Amino acid sequence: MTLHPDEFEPSRDKKSLRRQLLAERQSLLDRHQRSVQLQEVLRVWLMVRREVRIGAYWPIKGEFDALPALYRWSEADPARHIGLPVVERETKQLRFHIWYPGCPMEEDAYGIPKPKDTEAFHPDLLLVPCVGYGPHGLRLGYGGGFFDRTLATLSPRPVTVGLAYSHGFVPWLAAEAHDMPLDAILTDEGAAWDKTSSALR
Repeated sequence: MTLHPDEFEPSRDKKSLRRQLLAERQSLLDRHQRSVQLQEVLRVWLMVRREVRIGAYWPIKGEFDALPALYRWSEADPARHIGLPVVERETKQLRFHIWYPGCPMEEDAYGIPKPKDTEAFHPDLLLVPCVGYGPHGLRLGYGGGFFDRTLATLSPRPVTVGLAYSHGFVPWLAAEAHDMPLDAILTDEGAAWDKTSSALR
């Protein structure tokens, strides 16, 4: 992360770091422009992908909204589907249910909108919001563990793609035992990490 003279070194404590990055994301003066750029990065990245079922998320707390780009992606092929997560109360894992513009919605236990009574599906590719990110696909999330628990049970494992604004890069971020690195991370500046780029698609 390149620091300007009036910026502080990111905290080495993960709880403090999350608060710091969330506050910074909410106060980004150019967040709309960054979002427009990331929409384009995501659209171009998806153009060469073969997956047809993408699990996404409903944006909260200043997160990038991937749904407009995904809707344009889905319009190109009727076989393509978008899903949003539904939290399993008992296991605290995520299930994905089909979403489309105008889809009936209801709030989950955390107050986040989710599809109501739509079909569940297994995603081929999973878009994951990042509070921050580090080298080699490391993601800093909200600390609830929903993503890691869900990935541990999905078989076959979907391609995982983090979405973040570039301010959230933390060069010293290190993996913990439960962390599952992402296959790619896309930001408003392009692909910050992509181990899928040389793989067969």
